[in-house]
Amino acid sequence: MLNRMFRIKIKELGVYEERTYRNQIHSDKMRTSFRVVVKETDLFIRAGKDLKDVARESVLRHRGYLENYIRQHAEFAETLIPWIVSGPSPEIVREMAYAGQLAGVGPMAAVAGALAEYVGQDLLKHTGEVIVENGGDLFIRSREPITIGIFANQSPLSLHIGLRLAAGEKPMAVCTSSGTVGHSLSMGKADAVCIVSPSCMLADAAATSVGNHVQTRRDIQQALEIGKKIKGVEGVIVIIKDKIGMWGDLEIVPLQEKKVEF
Repeated sequence: MLNRMFRIKIKELGVYEERTYRNQIHSDKMRTSFRVVVKETDLFIRAGKDLKDVARESVLRHRGYLENYIRQHAEFAETLIPWIVSGPSPEIVREMAYAGQLAGVGPMAAVAGALAEYVGQDLLKHTGEVIVENGGDLFIRSREPITIGIFANQSPLSLHIGLRLAAGEKPMAVCTSSGTVGHSLSMGKADAVCIVSPSCMLADAAATSVGNHVQTRRDIQQALEIGKKIKGVEGVIVIIKDKIGMWGDLEIVPLQEKKVEF
């Protein structure tokens, strides 16, 4: 059941798919990087030290919570509308459901962001800085400013511009959804919708929600209006073909030679 559940998401592609955009990742501060793959969950992590075993145990634990819940509530993995939790349930399930409610989408729209955030929070018990990437969804805690390259499929803007984030003590999330990349269930045609939020789960769900409303360049402004009304969203970027729209206190910078510091 969980295998079917994860195929709904672009963020949770099969383990054999090569994620070439990861070759664009560079960092001077967090030199240690490693990959953790458990079934469909494929994480790329940067941290102050090698925490691969800790990360793998975290993935197994939180996936286990989801698997057990879905065995009892199969609709949780399939519904495209907000899910109301009733009765005892794991925290990750409740948080995913809440994110879906805020964004107006099903709880599985938040699954990749949820795993990135829960694993990231577990790793922060062992290191002061970490970046967890799960199929384009990023959980970040960095004491130095970082720039994140924006991958937007065949758009001429793809990996030519980056989102600059200030340093901070609190984690932040940047999640990306696309209607033109991968096998996601998307109702839109945006090359990239990026959401900035303190919550990785909310950012993930909101990116799906906003992306569903983008069919043509003319829809960019409407999509931005939808995104900024979602509680907890602090920034929105929408890219379709050669057009980009933004809302929030965001700093966009050019990238040289398509290199991404992150």
